[in-house]
Amino acid sequence: MASPTAARDDSVVQAGIEYWETQPASLDGVLGGLGSGSLPRVDALGSRQFLLDLLPELCTVPSAVRPLSARSGPQKRFRALDVGAGIGRVTANVLLYLVSDVVLLEPVQSFIEEAHRLCQGTSNADNNNVTGWIGIGDITKSVSFFRGPLQDFDPRQPKQQTQELQRLGYVPSVEDANSGFDVVWCQWCLGHLNDRDLVTFLKRSKAALRSGRKSLIVVKENVCSEKKVPRTVFDEEDSSWTRSDLAYKKIFEDAGLKVVREKIQRGLPQGLYPVKMYALRADL
Repeated sequence: MASPTAARDDSVVQAGIEYWETQPASLDGVLGGLGSGSLPRVDALGSRQFLLDLLPELCTVPSAVRPLSARSGPQKRFRALDVGAGIGRVTANVLLYLVSDVVLLEPVQSFIEEAHRLCQGTSNADNNNVTGWIGIGDITKSVSFFRGPLQDFDPRQPKQQTQELQRLGYVPSVEDANSGFDVVWCQWCLGHLNDRDLVTFLKRSKAALRSGRKSLIVVKENVCSEKKVPRTVFDEEDSSWTRSDLAYKKIFEDAGLKVVREKIQRGLPQGLYPVKMYALRADL
């Protein structure tokens, strides 16, 4: 059995990619057959609220979470990174509602091609999208598409070690590819990194944050049970690790990150691993 603490094993990484290449480029495909139920909406709403509680300045409409000083929404362009993004579900249903520009990374060719079509509203698949993603058609927001594995990705330099597809929507007057991120979003993908690679990736992400006191990394992943000690379960089918809460927290500590908020996602179908959200900032 593979070990999450072992040195990098590219065969395990490749096995995971090959598994996902066999899955349909659809909500059901990326969500294990649960794309047509309540999970996508419940998950997206939980993610948005979690992020707004931490960064209320992202709220663009009058509400209880919007700062009194924010007269007309955010004045700057907030940037987010969505890694292991699949067909862009989190970008479309969470991030683009709150930020201006998203960099999307996905290693599976069919998934990122479908995300690109959905963004433009040109997909014929039943992925709950017929008009394109918010802010793209009117060029007020943007999504940049990159294909590559997470193990080699450096958020500080997105164009290195990846294949850049295209930027859709808003194009800035000055290149912003290396300008850092206000939010780095990691959901249902970190199980494909062993412990060493995950610590390395989180360190790189920490270095890519625009502000150590405000910007944050969000990890939203399945967690397995434990009995006072960290625990990890390996899935032979998709070559991924499911970590326990303590296992994740040990990795966060090793990466120099502190947990500023944590929350279980409620309302998901029974029989699944619990899904937990962690908000991380640099341990200054």
